[in-house]
Amino acid sequence: MRAFLAVLVAASFLAGCGGSGEPAAETTTSTAATLSECVSVEAPAPRDAGSSKAPSAPLDEAKTYALVFDTSCGSFTVTLDPRLAPKTSASLVALARSGYFDDTIFHRVVPGFVIQGGDPTQSGSGGPGYSTVDVPPSDAAYTRGVVAMAKSGVEAPGTAGSQFFVVTGDDAGLPPEYAIVGKVTDGMDTVERIDALGVVDGPPSKPVVVTSVTVSES
Repeated sequence: MRAFLAVLVAASFLAGCGGSGEPAAETTTSTAATLSECVSVEAPAPRDAGSSKAPSAPLDEAKTYALVFDTSCGSFTVTLDPRLAPKTSASLVALARSGYFDDTIFHRVVPGFVIQGGDPTQSGSGGPGYSTVDVPPSDAAYTRGVVAMAKSGVEAPGTAGSQFFVVTGDDAGLPPEYAIVGKVTDGMDTVERIDALGVVDGPPSKPVVVTSVTVSES
């Protein structure tokens, strides 16, 4: 079943309530200039998602961890929040350190809503061979810049593999079912450039490649 199925439903709902299409206008200001800043690249060949094991060791509580995404549209930084999602945060750090996200694509871009990546198979259904569960709080808010984990509609709340999404709208209006792993703390302009390549719901108008994801500790 396609990952992040519930977001598709929510996206349709938001589109139906959009009226004048203001979310798309907000994220596509100076669209021509914005799109020109994304380098034209070929999408890497899909690869097997692999079969890994979830890390058993938690992250060091005394440190702050961030993931730095280098993409064909620029770079952005996600500062993780292990308090909200300790198991998933540790998983993302381990996957990034192993190069799991290198040479992957953003396979799903819904303009004014979310951008989604983290699947080496490029199918929208791939994962690392394991899942973690970090149930979000009942008052979880999926607002602009929040980074959370995709899951299928049949999976329990807080279930996560490797696919993540970044909220690009002011408020995605999602139920508290998706593990929140952190927030974009630098490079939101890059996220907006990726968002501007969205067509409706599916792959962007040209490939957006994640060349590398590195882990920063402080």
